[in-house]
Amino acid sequence: MEDRYSSRDIPPSVSIRSAPFFEGLPEAAVEKATAHVVARSHPANQVILLENDWGSSVYFILSGWVKIRTYNLDGKEVTLNILGKGELFGEMAPLDEVPRSTDVITLAPTVIGNMPAQDFVRLLNTEPQSGIRLAKLMARRLRQVNRRLRLRESDSVSRVADIILFLADGQGKTSQKGTEIPNLPHRELSSLSGLARETVTRVLSKLEKKGLIVRDRDILCIPDVHALEKLML
Repeated sequence: MEDRYSSRDIPPSVSIRSAPFFEGLPEAAVEKATAHVVARSHPANQVILLENDWGSSVYFILSGWVKIRTYNLDGKEVTLNILGKGELFGEMAPLDEVPRSTDVITLAPTVIGNMPAQDFVRLLNTEPQSGIRLAKLMARRLRQVNRRLRLRESDSVSRVADIILFLADGQGKTSQKGTEIPNLPHRELSSLSGLARETVTRVLSKLEKKGLIVRDRDILCIPDVHALEKLML
């Protein structure tokens, strides 16, 4: 059962067709694929999927943020990824017909479009460009994981900087002040980087004092992405 959460339908004006995955695909194919999509609103800290659930839907984030998590052999929570507006998740289980391999939890109030798995698979089978787009998405995520693994032996500043850049690459929004990402709780950055929360807090303060990041309540801004990248050279 995937519908473990309470939810309510939201107005149809929020459209899944705005997701980058569908850009450039034939309008008729997109209309057919999204005909049975239901958009729902979820509060923060709501479990959307649980590991070992069977996959009957693919999910598109229309607004908000979710984290993808699993647990290590010691039972410690490990955050694998943070996804935001325009991203999709849950696409692997329908493709290889196995249970979900991770949990998905909202980090903020989030609107998600649920697409029946059979409609998603049919789109991939009938529109080659959609398959290429999915392959590129999975390749990008694999590169991000490989980069983070390579940095596991680096110093704490490089690891925290990499997580910030990782989030900026996936979900950063350009503003007059720089590149903006959500100001996530330190525990989430700790889980992503593999560092103690106290270490993450100390590094963030150091980066802020150097002017490499600017934080307010909800947003973390990177005034100069290239300057932050230089810390990792």
